[in-house]
Amino acid sequence: MNAQLKRFRIVSYIVSTFLIVLMFVAIPAKYVWGFDTLSTVISPIHGLCYMLYLVLGFQLAQQAGWKFWPETVGLLLGGTVPIGSFFVERWAHRKILEEHPQAADPKVREEEAV
Repeated sequence: MNAQLKRFRIVSYIVSTFLIVLMFVAIPAKYVWGFDTLSTVISPIHGLCYMLYLVLGFQLAQQAGWKFWPETVGLLLGGTVPIGSFFVERWAHRKILEEHPQAADPKVREEEAV
């Protein structure tokens, strides 16, 4: 589960970053200044990353044994709001470590034992 959690965390940060750039840089550049190149590049990248986010989020929720509503749905919808997946990722990380302490990174477990 540790590897699954790491993959989800990485993709979650990527999805949020691309969504923030898309919403606050690329879209205004397209509609205010008429510069649509940035939007046409970032939109498909964010879309692909969001699909990966959905797959990894669903797999993580299944592995953690979460119910479909509200945990899994909330996790999957977290990537639709700018900066939302940052918060959802932290929530999921804490919840999984509470429910499955063996999912903690081995280095972190060694430091906590000292």
